[in-house]
Amino acid sequence: MFKKVLVANRGEIACRVIKSARKMGIATVAVHSEADADAVHVEMADEAVAIGPAPANQSYLVADKIIEACRKTGAEAVHPGYGFLSENASFCERLEKEGITFIGPKPKAIQAMGDKITSKKLAAEAGVSTVPGFMGLIDDADHAVKIAAEIGFPVMIKASAGGGGKGMRIAWNEAEAREGFERSKSEAASSFGDDRIFIEKFVEEPRHIEIQVLADAHGNCIYLGERECSIQRRNQKVVEEAPSPFLDEETRKAMGEQAVALAKAVDYQSAGTVEFIVDRNRNFYFLEMNTRLQVEHPVTELVTGVDLVEQMIKVAAGQKLELAQNDVKLNGWAIESRIYAEDPVRNFLPSIGRLTRYRPPEEGREGDIVIRNDTGVAEGSEISMFYDPMIAKLCSWAPDRLTAIDAMSEALDRFVIDGIEHNIPFLAALMRHERWREGRLTTGFIAEEYPDGFSIPAPDGEQAQVLAAVALAMELLRRDRLDRLPGRLRPHSGDFRREWVVKLDEDYLPVTITDGMISVPTELDLEVSGKKFTVTSNWRPGDAVWIGKLNEREVAVQLRPVLNGHALSWQGIRAEARVFTPRTAELDRLMPVKQAPDTSNMLLCPMPGLVVTINVREEQEVKAGETLAIVEAMKMENVLRAERDCKVTKINAKPGDSLAVDAVIMEFE
Repeated sequence: MFKKVLVANRGEIACRVIKSARKMGIATVAVHSEADADAVHVEMADEAVAIGPAPANQSYLVADKIIEACRKTGAEAVHPGYGFLSENASFCERLEKEGITFIGPKPKAIQAMGDKITSKKLAAEAGVSTVPGFMGLIDDADHAVKIAAEIGFPVMIKASAGGGGKGMRIAWNEAEAREGFERSKSEAASSFGDDRIFIEKFVEEPRHIEIQVLADAHGNCIYLGERECSIQRRNQKVVEEAPSPFLDEETRKAMGEQAVALAKAVDYQSAGTVEFIVDRNRNFYFLEMNTRLQVEHPVTELVTGVDLVEQMIKVAAGQKLELAQNDVKLNGWAIESRIYAEDPVRNFLPSIGRLTRYRPPEEGREGDIVIRNDTGVAEGSEISMFYDPMIAKLCSWAPDRLTAIDAMSEALDRFVIDGIEHNIPFLAALMRHERWREGRLTTGFIAEEYPDGFSIPAPDGEQAQVLAAVALAMELLRRDRLDRLPGRLRPHSGDFRREWVVKLDEDYLPVTITDGMISVPTELDLEVSGKKFTVTSNWRPGDAVWIGKLNEREVAVQLRPVLNGHALSWQGIRAEARVFTPRTAELDRLMPVKQAPDTSNMLLCPMPGLVVTINVREEQEVKAGETLAIVEAMKMENVLRAERDCKVTKINAKPGDSLAVDAVIMEFE
């Protein structure tokens, strides 16, 4: 077994690999860019080596620097995680020449499966079902339009060397095929250094289901069940689960056996994933093979009990698999939510900055529930524009699917992140979505259920009553402490006001205290808009999450201070709460509402990013839908279009400018 392993990655996956290596008694070496000098993975590892500036193409993607770090530290093997050099065959070959073991498949398998065109041909030869499409190289946009028309719209335009949703577009007509080809080609060149594009038929109402395989160098290969990855945004997975609520045993077995056949066809050795598109009738088609550890591997680990990183290391060291196919049992249900640094109410655009508060839920097992959080950040860490926006992967396990979903919902309510925007409100709302809970999924779920984008819902009905009860319980405790401060000019009278009004956003809810004492723990009997609650909690002022019970229902509400109150978040809803006496509430209703400034004649930068192109000039007349500018953030190009016919009067940015969110790019009349 190896004595020292270098982890050629960063963030949560580097931390994840270090944990398994440490469990196996293997010393670890971290590498880091200048931006990651104080990162969590650097602190966790036994040694750390600086490898260059922040941009990945000057640090994490430079094979020479990784190899030099191995020489410097004496690392015998390299675990690449995912992304960066994890599927770079030439890097593997370089390591072999240096006598360093690559913890992953052999170069031949990476080359065969890393090229999507070649992989589809090999899959067909191995008897794996494939999607109809054009596997040759595409010359230009005109050629792309011609091929798309021949295949029949809709089509999927994809980068041959792609992954992670980059270099991928769906085209429903010729215009979208032309633009999709150009954008996919550009993204592919910048993300992978390979701008080859291919086109295949887009399967309507598809599910994205993938099979985890594990193979050794002795001819043994098994599959460890499947993962449902249909909840996607811009072809990027957001929520995954294992097993799939859609597959039956017969389909699972057929998919698993085809995945194993493909792995054996390329002499695969390590953990890998064979991805399939599955239609409404459970017909499945090969999509691609990822010759690395997948982001969503924790859900497979939770339902099988197999540590995939440990198995990868053992296989790389020449050991035989410890499991046969009959040993693989799927136990319970696991859900993974990807916590991203992105603003869900701004069409999920990236958000960067420092984590001023980072308080994940407690990990571990409690009863029949397991909570796991794979992360590579801590309070004070910076989310930069140079790398992937993922902050953490929050996982829940339970004996059945709905219990696992409810456990995830409760864990999200307890996950506190401040300093940047993030997608926890969206994930929390998703966990309550009936279609998701029923398992009626397609890869178009988010686009179908949120066609106008996501907006954080306001509380209504019982939700509003719950938040009003929590708001009053917090405010009463705060006021009681103020009343008991030493040195008051006039001692507190001891009178106990019973009637209150809680303002939630613009709604006023009357609340009456029927019984109870203000203290820690808090115990109150309340009546909110006619509904009675018994409220108990150990919350103290300063805690970021109010945790307590309302009529035996456990509730976790996040709170953030606002002027004269708190912004409360719970189960994906959010409202600003202020507690008034009845008379103050009457006067508050008379206060004028401040109007937001008019920005309708401006193009604002929707997220922090780099201006790639400005596609118009001053005094130019533009039509609705016309491209105005392209802004890149975290390696994704975002096309900004005109919302109406107008005239450009002033341009305030140029290509190469780095802009903050809401920076004015141009003005119109």
